[in-house]
This record gives sequence, structure tokens and C-alpha cells, in this order.
Amino acid sequence: MHLRDFSRAGHWPTLLCSFLYFDISFMVWVMLGALANSIAHELGLSDAQKGLMVAVPLLGGAALRLVLGPLSDYIGARRAGLIGLTATVIPLLLGWFWATSFSQILLVGLLLGVAGASFAVALPLASRWYPPQYQGLAMGIAGAGNSGTALATFFAPRLAANFGWHAVFGLALIPVAFVLVLFALFAKDSPQRAAPKMLADYVGVLRLHDTWWFCFFYSVTFGGFVGLASFLNILFRDQYQLTPIAAGSFATLCVVSGSFLRPLGGYLADRFGGIRMLTALFLGVGLSMGGLATLPPLFIGTGLLFVTMGLLGMGNGAVFQLVPQRFASQIGVITGIVGAAGGFGGFLLPTLLGTLKQTTGTFGAGFMIFALVGFAAAGAVVFVSRAWEGVFIARGGLAAAHAQKNCSQPEEIGALQPVEA
Repeated sequence: MHLRDFSRAGHWPTLLCSFLYFDISFMVWVMLGALANSIAHELGLSDAQKGLMVAVPLLGGAALRLVLGPLSDYIGARRAGLIGLTATVIPLLLGWFWATSFSQILLVGLLLGVAGASFAVALPLASRWYPPQYQGLAMGIAGAGNSGTALATFFAPRLAANFGWHAVFGLALIPVAFVLVLFALFAKDSPQRAAPKMLADYVGVLRLHDTWWFCFFYSVTFGGFVGLASFLNILFRDQYQLTPIAAGSFATLCVVSGSFLRPLGGYLADRFGGIRMLTALFLGVGLSMGGLATLPPLFIGTGLLFVTMGLLGMGNGAVFQLVPQRFASQIGVITGIVGAAGGFGGFLLPTLLGTLKQTTGTFGAGFMIFALVGFAAAGAVVFVSRAWEGVFIARGGLAAAHAQKNCSQPEEIGALQPVEA
């Protein structure tokens, strides 16, 4: 694959708008995590409450992805994106003027899930413009919008120190409005837009074993990334006694790794195959999380988190290099389902870390569980991929190229025989 050829394929203004929509939405989605130390100090929250607070937006995003995904099929991804960006204004206004208690913060967090649901719109909007051999890179570029996490972790603690955490919600309205205007002006639906899906289409996809495997894989990669990103400010504050601003800086360093390596994961999966990439990445996550479970000193722990976030970011790209091949004619359906699973995985991780910290007095147990999940995911990839090889994944070759060579139509790339659940 040549980058020059990629630049001539598809529609780059839409790809850019997809990235910006996802980026600014991701910033808003994890805002409670970025502000967690300021909010927790003012409200006197326990470890479990802090974990739940930063996890609730991830649960809201998981649920609302199942709404925005089908909506984008019915009215077009562009219109669905405009609705999502407009709806994001509501929780920002509530956080700015209204939220003063833990229960109110939880409601704001739940509504912030509409920003996390942007995944179910931004990725199909970009994907439908590109042929199979460019899916990994295109999805990686659009998905690199998770770099919005770095904007939140870096700027939010600093703004909160100067203006108070309530005002940060109001300031976030400025970039949201800017992206809303750009999206309205330049984003376009692909001429190859999928026909609206019926409920039976979703039921049919959910009956496939492969759907649940991809849900599991993405709940580890994306769930691990967004869950850690939401929790890192708390971790650096509570484990290493850093100031809120310093904790935000260390969290940003780790988040940047995962955000900007996602396109590399898609590109390498295009080049060497998604199965090989995922297996290696999951093993790496297991090893790095196992090291972090020992609760090493600050700089070693930061290094391990930097590596872990990078591996998870590349894993996100690798998963969605495989998804359009397995489910080529069902990309809108599967993106919403798998994306929701990723958000749910993100909800579980900070909830687990906060609860175990309160009950055991240490973060080590939570990190060890995550390490075991990483190793289990690597084994699962090896196991399930045996049914894929020779069907839509080439043995030791380029997955997309093999699919194109052996399939007369793009829809046939996903023609693996269904296994009834």
C-alpha cells in the first residue's frame, strides 16, 4: 500500500471531519476523569465513588452507541453526527451551571455518553469512502480522534485550578461549537451509503459467535484504553501523591501513546495481518499490566503505562482492520455493537480499580486482573482465528489483498459462514 494512492482514494475532508468529531467528542467524554481530582476533593468522594464517577460516562457511551449507530443508517452518518454534536451541549451546560452533588455528577456523566457514542458515527462515515485495502489506515486515522483524551487530561486540570471545575464544562463548549460548524460545512455521506438496517439485521449479527469475539477483543483494547485514560489522573494522584496538575501531565504523556499509535496499529495490521498483530499486542498488554501490578516507582510505572496505552491504541486499530473484512456488508451494525462493547469494557475497568482499591487498599489487584485478561485475549485470538484462515484472512499474507483477490464483490469479504450462537 502506498500512502500516495491512499491520499487519492476516498474523501479526505470527510475523513478529517470524522477525526475532529471523534477527537472533540472524546475530549468531552472523558472530562470527568480529567477533572476527577478536583471534583473528588470538593465532594469528599471515596475510592469506589471516584471509580464509579469516571466510569459512568463510559457506560452512557456504550448504551448510546446502539442508538446513534442505527440512526446513522436511517438518516445518514452526517446528520447523525450533527445531532450527536448538538446533544453534547446539554451535559456541558448542566456541568457548568447545575451539578453540585455526587448524584448530579453521575447524571451529567451519563449524559456525556452521547459524546462517546460518536464512535458509531465517525468510523462508518469515514470507512464507507474507502476500499478494503485502505480500511485499516482510514479507520486508524478517524479512530485517532481518541487523542481528545490527551486534550482533556492536559488542559482540564490546569483550567480547573484557575477557573474552577464547573467553568471547564463551559469552556469546552467553544471547541464543540467550532467542530460542529466544520462538520456541517465539509462532511459528506458516501455515495455507497448502506441501506437502513432493520431490527432483524441486528439480531442476526448478534447470533454469530464472531460478533461476540470481536466484542470481547474490543472491550479489552478500547475498553482498556478509555478506562485507563479516565482513571489515570486518580491513579497518579492517589498512588504517587502528585498534584492534580502534575497528575494530569503524567496522564497526558501516557494517553498520547495510545492515541497516536492507533493508526500505526491499523497500518501494520494491513501489512502483516490483524491476527498476528492482536496476538502480539494482547501478550504485551498482559506483560506490562503484570509489571504494573507490582506498583513500581513513579517513572517505571509511567513507562509501563506508556507502553500499555500504546499497545491498546494499536490494538484498537488492529481490531477494526479485521471488522470491515468479516462484516463488510454489515459495517454499520457491527460498528455500533462492537463499539458499545468497548465502552462497556471501559466502564468495568475504573469501577473495578476503584472498588478493589477501597476494599484491598491497593491498585495492584485490579492491574493483575487486567493482566490475566490480556493473556486470555491473546489465547482467544489464536483459538478463534483458526476458523478465519483461508476464508477471509490469508495465512501469513496481506488480509485485505487476499480478500480482494478471492472475492468477486466487496460484500463477499464478510461471507464467512455464520456459526449460530
